[in-house]
Amino acid sequence: MSARYTISELVKEFGTTSRTIRFYEEKGLLSPQREGQHRLYSAADRTRLKLILRGKRIGLSLEESREIIDMYDPLSNNRQQLERLLEKVAQRRALLQQQRSDIDATLADLAEVESKAKQVLASHDATNQQGAKHAQ
Repeated sequence: MSARYTISELVKEFGTTSRTIRFYEEKGLLSPQREGQHRLYSAADRTRLKLILRGKRIGLSLEESREIIDMYDPLSNNRQQLERLLEKVAQRRALLQQQRSDIDATLADLAEVESKAKQVLASHDATNQQGAKHAQ
């Protein structure tokens, strides 16, 4: 008999919520068998969940993950699937590098504003101290 998993087991194994797993089921990404009120997930469902969560961690949308997972074809050594995955990884990397560049530019701008503001405050403090000395 093939391995079957309850929703509780998958929640515990992957550190997600049962609501998340049910959401993926509603979206047609997982197809558990039903035994009364209980959902029983196959080894294939478990693998799909693992891949969906990995895709989420690297920034793939649910549809992108679905597309790549659905391309699974062991008869072709999954060449198309792997090529599509590499394309998505390159796109995601380019986006993250652009975001990092934008963040670096913003941090530089903040440092410049901070430095100028401190200079103005120091200048005001010096002026106020000289004014206080003359008043004495």
